[in-house]
Amino acid sequence: MRNYRELEVWQESHKLTLELYKLSRQFPKEEMYGLTSQLRRAAVSIGANLAEGCGRRTSPELARFVRIAMGSASELDYHLLLVRDFEFITSEQYGWLSKDLVRVRKMLTGLLSSIEAQISGKGNSAQA
Repeated sequence: MRNYRELEVWQESHKLTLELYKLSRQFPKEEMYGLTSQLRRAAVSIGANLAEGCGRRTSPELARFVRIAMGSASELDYHLLLVRDFEFITSEQYGWLSKDLVRVRKMLTGLLSSIEAQISGKGNSAQA
């Protein structure tokens, strides 16, 4: 079992989530249960799945939750594109948010590769 708070990728995804919550407070009120909610949910899901995966007993279980976090990051990528195109955020804001998200996605890919290498080196019952 790992402490998710020690993972750099979790720290970065947490910062991104906090920033998205701040920015989304300015979105139109009619989007509260639409795009705002979806954007926030996808962002939260990245860190939450890392936390849940770290609480699991084996590396294959952790890898599964990292993959789910990767899917949430892809979903968030699309939501960011939408909020930019709807002009809820500026192109500049989109640029740095997108850059931060790309960094998180690369880190998730690296983490997954590391876990998969550990699994293949120790067998399917390897501890995370």
